[in-house]
Amino acid sequence: MNLLSLEGKRILLTQADMFMGPALAKMFSDLGADVIADTRALIAAEAAKTLVQSAGPIDALVANLAIAAPSTPVQAADDAEWREVFAHLVDPLPRLVRAAIPGMRERGSGKILVMGSASALRGIKRASTYSAARGAQLAYVQAVGVELAPQNIQVNAIAQNFVDNPTYFPAEVQANPAFQDRLKREVPLGRLVSPQEDAALAAYLCSDAANCFVGQVFPMSGGWATK
Repeated sequence: MNLLSLEGKRILLTQADMFMGPALAKMFSDLGADVIADTRALIAAEAAKTLVQSAGPIDALVANLAIAAPSTPVQAADDAEWREVFAHLVDPLPRLVRAAIPGMRERGSGKILVMGSASALRGIKRASTYSAARGAQLAYVQAVGVELAPQNIQVNAIAQNFVDNPTYFPAEVQANPAFQDRLKREVPLGRLVSPQEDAALAAYLCSDAANCFVGQVFPMSGGWATK
């Protein structure tokens, strides 16, 4: 039995057209998974529950939640911005998890993976609302991970930055010489992490080979978060 295989696994992937969605969908499919790829932003209170119920039985939930990151100075970051960012990145997460737990309990196993951000691990100027929301995601993962582990449900997160994706590092950003200089200056790897490298870690964490990880946050940033 190949524990790294996703053959026969049913994986629900949210916001599949943003952030890491396209790369994850391809990687999971290439490894044999049946991917339920949804593209909606799950803002409405019942949207997450409705999505999970309509997906049917799932072996893994991949919460890929994204919003264009504001770059507002802290004194100008008002209540409306705070609420908007949290409505996209934080509020859907517990709703998704609550909806997924009963089915995973019934089947005796499950994986929940949050595609998070390393902005919660290292300070970034003019990113207070975004970083706070991403930090809330990671704190939630750590708490829920230890609670659900005895039920054979593994909850973990990838905290990434400087990973090639169309939402935060589109082609026009990557082509900017100032950005290339920033890569060399701030990222020990000297380049963006590829979508395939990131998606391979996500696939591993959704596989049966990763049954031992509990509430863990895995930095994926080319060394930016750990330098």
